[in-house]
Amino acid sequence: AATKLASAEKLMYFCTDQLGLEQDFEQKQMPDGKLPVDGFLLCVDVSRGMNRNFDEQLKFVSNLYNQLAKTKKPVVVVLTKCDEGVERYIRDAHAFALGKKNLQVVETSARSNVNVDLAFSTLVQLVDKSRGKAKIIPYFEALKQQSQQIAAAKDKYEWLVSRIVKSHHEVWPNVSRKMQPAPEYQDYVYLEGTQKAKKLFLQHVQRLKQEHIERRRKVYLALLPQALDALVPDLDEIDHLSRAKAEKLLEAKPDFLKWFVVLEETPWDATSHVDNVDNERIPFDLLETPAAEQLYEAHLEKLRNERKRAEMRRAFRENLESSPFVTPGKPWEEARSFIMNEDFYLWLEESVYMDIYGKHQKQLIDKAKEDFQELLLEYSELFYELELDAKPSKEKMGVIQEVLGEEQRFKALQKLQAERDALILKHIHFVYHPTKETCPSCAACVDARVEQLLASRFIRQHRNNPLVDSNIDRINLVILGKDGLARELANEIRALCTNDDKYVIEGKMYELALRPIEGNVRLPVNAFQTPTFQPHGCLCLYNSKESLSYVVESIEKSRESTVGRRDGHLAQLPLTLILVNKRGGGDAGGETLQSLIQQGQQIASKLQCVFLDPASAGIGYGRNINEKQIGQVLKGLLDAKRNLNLVVGSTPGLKDASDGADLRVVMCLMCGDPVSADEVLLPILQAQPCRPAPGGGAAVL
Repeated sequence: AATKLASAEKLMYFCTDQLGLEQDFEQKQMPDGKLPVDGFLLCVDVSRGMNRNFDEQLKFVSNLYNQLAKTKKPVVVVLTKCDEGVERYIRDAHAFALGKKNLQVVETSARSNVNVDLAFSTLVQLVDKSRGKAKIIPYFEALKQQSQQIAAAKDKYEWLVSRIVKSHHEVWPNVSRKMQPAPEYQDYVYLEGTQKAKKLFLQHVQRLKQEHIERRRKVYLALLPQALDALVPDLDEIDHLSRAKAEKLLEAKPDFLKWFVVLEETPWDATSHVDNVDNERIPFDLLETPAAEQLYEAHLEKLRNERKRAEMRRAFRENLESSPFVTPGKPWEEARSFIMNEDFYLWLEESVYMDIYGKHQKQLIDKAKEDFQELLLEYSELFYELELDAKPSKEKMGVIQEVLGEEQRFKALQKLQAERDALILKHIHFVYHPTKETCPSCAACVDARVEQLLASRFIRQHRNNPLVDSNIDRINLVILGKDGLARELANEIRALCTNDDKYVIEGKMYELALRPIEGNVRLPVNAFQTPTFQPHGCLCLYNSKESLSYVVESIEKSRESTVGRRDGHLAQLPLTLILVNKRGGGDAGGETLQSLIQQGQQIASKLQCVFLDPASAGIGYGRNINEKQIGQVLKGLLDAKRNLNLVVGSTPGLKDASDGADLRVVMCLMCGDPVSADEVLLPILQAQPCRPAPGGGAAVL
């Protein structure tokens, strides 16, 4: 209770934690060895102590207070350890203070740092009356306020840490230096201390590492099914193996190291491999984890299910083939009850069975139609009495059906009566018009196949055969135009020809074959080239932006169709682009003559072809090209055709032939062109070698 202390060269403050470490803390000595006392904090421990009676302790405090009161110095009662305080002790301490005049009580906890500053500031206010009076806050209310303050400071500090620390490789010394200027760091350290700040940092780093490991784990596990599919796709190979033997089997696969990596240290998430993001190979020890084991079992189950589904599909097909209830044309709804069982529904969706059934039905129908066609050929006498080009009457159809009705091949199409009647009508048409177009064999017709083979072999022969083209007196011309333009020009050109489609060019007669095209050139009916028509040139007509676009698209489609084919004839086909009249004249659609000419010139430059416009042709807008212009175009195509024959590469056999060697060549009766008998006609027609032509010329087949 002394009010003056004297202790020369002693530190003003120290605690037992600083003994032996005094030099590590701030050194403050008593001034001149003397220290006046301005007030007292009377501390009362309100926790439950061992071998300590609080009533006796309170008596000691009362006596001590009486001594302090004699000093006339301010006194504040401080209840300590309130975080472990006993409610009765706190109540008794307050009762003690109430018995004294103006004795204030502050509830504190040094451990929780609650109201410690308040205790000192309360005493300071009593010493210095000029200071504002401090508000005494009960312990639990102060604890709540401080908890809120700490929580808010902690949230801000954690936000700061998450903003600065992005990698789990960061270390505390570097990060703490970066954060020191930030108020979020300063406030939290002031309230909770550096150690707690470091602890939160370490927790954040650990969380980042776990998140990184989890991302890598997901990448590996997502890749594992692909690895298993690639390495062990066969169920028989792994179905009865233990896990250990299955892993040895994986290691023995040639592509094992493409999918997996065997690490020297384990587990994988504690090695440097986890940070090697460029290496996505799966750590082999990951297979020992429960998640990987589940994926392996799922792979086995998938293979078993695939096998079972394949067995179900096979069993269903066999059921279809053996079932007498499945006939051509029978709907799925009628056949389902006869061919489905519960096992089928367990393994596959009904849509799968419907797809299989549809394919099976197509096979049945195709076979039934083929058999029915044979039946019609066997009963040819039924169709002899029909009038040429006349459709059979109902009575005649009734007779045909009555005669054929007992045949099983007729009954097989009972559910497809419309198609059966159509086959009969098609057969009648074929009987009176037996061409390759009406042939029941369609693409397999021998006549069509022979033409195709001859056409393809003929093109190849011309590339290697230096003989002059005997077809030089024939011009095959494609006329391409939209909305009737091609047909109109073809009619105009035919009007200029003789009765037998001959056209005179420079005093010589040429056979002129025209093929007007106005539709989609990818369809066979609109193709530039057919087995019997190989074009020598093309007239491209337009009278509007739309018709010009059609020409460009058609040419590009035609050229694309020759990519990869042995004959590139269409790719170098001579083209002439012509601007013709608009029906009714005028600038329809707002298109001027000048703009159409300009567009045509641009397209001609792009297609590398000749461009004819009304000005260059010497005719007015509103008329088609005249006879002179047609003659010039045909002469240009004829010259191009001659040049093509002149530059064809020669074969080694030509020189030998001129020296009298035995070069066997035949003439094709369909087109008159020379072709090699040994290489083309004999293998196709199985004919005998031809007799030589008189004078050692080309033989005639």
